[in-house]
Amino acid sequence: MTAVQSADPIELTAAAEARIRELLAEEADDELCLRVFVTGGGCSGFQYGFTFDDDRDDDDTLLNRDGVRVLVDSLSFGYLSGSVLDYQEGLEGARFVVSNPAATSTCGCGSSFSI
Repeated sequence: MTAVQSADPIELTAAAEARIRELLAEEADDELCLRVFVTGGGCSGFQYGFTFDDDRDDDDTLLNRDGVRVLVDSLSFGYLSGSVLDYQEGLEGARFVVSNPAATSTCGCGSSFSI
């Protein structure tokens, strides 16, 4: 029996939703989604990744908010649960930033974390 995941693994800020919507509109592909994932590596043990993807696996979780489509794979779901995805522009450039309540430490650049 497959576990049912009832809650979204990640929340999106208004800035993240707006930027994802812009990026998806530029690509003009109705199947394209922003995939948010966690991989091993980085300064602190795990790192966040972002890519466009139009392939969906059976165990992916799809968040769809008025055309803003985000995919999270089943492995990353547990690491991202309760997180907030934001989009920030500043002196360091523009980037997506994950605020993860499960992270016990992060690196200086904010793209890797440990649990």
